[in-house]
Amino acid sequence: MPYREEAEPLEERRRPGAEQARLLADAAALKRFSRRGFLTGAGLSTVLAADMLFTRRVQAERRVNKILQVPDDFADAYYPNASWFLFPGFKTSWEEAQWILNALRGALNKRGQLAAVGYSNQGLDIDRVVTAVIEYVRARKLTKLYFYGHSFGGMVATQVAARLRELYGVEVEFILLDSTPYSRSDVLDESWFDGVVLLYESGFRFPSVLRGGYELGERVIHKDERTWRQIIDQSWEQLSPIAPSSVLIQSESAYIYHFDGSRFVDRLGGTRMAYIGNPNDRTVRYPAARGAWSVAFAGNMVSTDLQTEGALPAHASPGWSPLVYRPIVEKLMDEFFPLPRGGSKVSVF
Repeated sequence: MPYREEAEPLEERRRPGAEQARLLADAAALKRFSRRGFLTGAGLSTVLAADMLFTRRVQAERRVNKILQVPDDFADAYYPNASWFLFPGFKTSWEEAQWILNALRGALNKRGQLAAVGYSNQGLDIDRVVTAVIEYVRARKLTKLYFYGHSFGGMVATQVAARLRELYGVEVEFILLDSTPYSRSDVLDESWFDGVVLLYESGFRFPSVLRGGYELGERVIHKDERTWRQIIDQSWEQLSPIAPSSVLIQSESAYIYHFDGSRFVDRLGGTRMAYIGNPNDRTVRYPAARGAWSVAFAGNMVSTDLQTEGALPAHASPGWSPLVYRPIVEKLMDEFFPLPRGGSKVSVF
């Protein structure tokens, strides 16, 4: 009996009808699997194609320097001939530059419109940055310019201001230096610059894989300046399609490495300058940088004592710490560019 119980299923499976049913079941399963696989593959392919298209579009758009206007109804209406220009810091994307302006909007828009300089992903070229700024100034008939130098962007702002005055007779009203190094000796990771600049000037370009490891490692090393959320957010941004290219970052490194502030002393005319920073800065040597700028530009410097203590990260973080930065900016502007009293329309002209 046990033998027959086992044999009967075998015989059943050998019958033509059972074999046909099994083949049909297998075909139905294969059909379902193929459909799921096809839909999954098609979906992934669509996402990948869209990402590649977006990346190509972003990178194509950022081959040139561009002035990024941040609309502000109040500033646009009351200050048609005045504008701030934010010069972004090291590895700062176009989006982060606009984010910084939005974070400081309430302190900046009482003197002018808001705009940021978007550096070309083909590499930092000061002559082309100057051209982009002067074309923007002329197109909008601007007569009052205020520069915000975010970290190394303060170096660029100073040189651009000197070139605008020299080439076009345009004098910048004010340059705010936010944690700006005066030279490469003020950068705590100076030894890293040696290697990066040597490779860049030898024609080597960092692949994104190596860059990704460095971005995360660099921020973890400076964990005392950042929360884990900031570490992840900033590292992820540097690997996204909107991030500055490796070429731009290497060219920024070379610019910092070779910057000589003494070349621009006595070339700014009546431009006023102010230096702000954080004694707890772990990226730039705050006392050394502040002292060097104060001595070199003694004829232009109007303030160096305001500190951004309490800001996180400690180095140049107006986007992350607007409540620390806004009162400082407002104090500087109220003291050195007071608004006229009376009248129905606010104006600095």
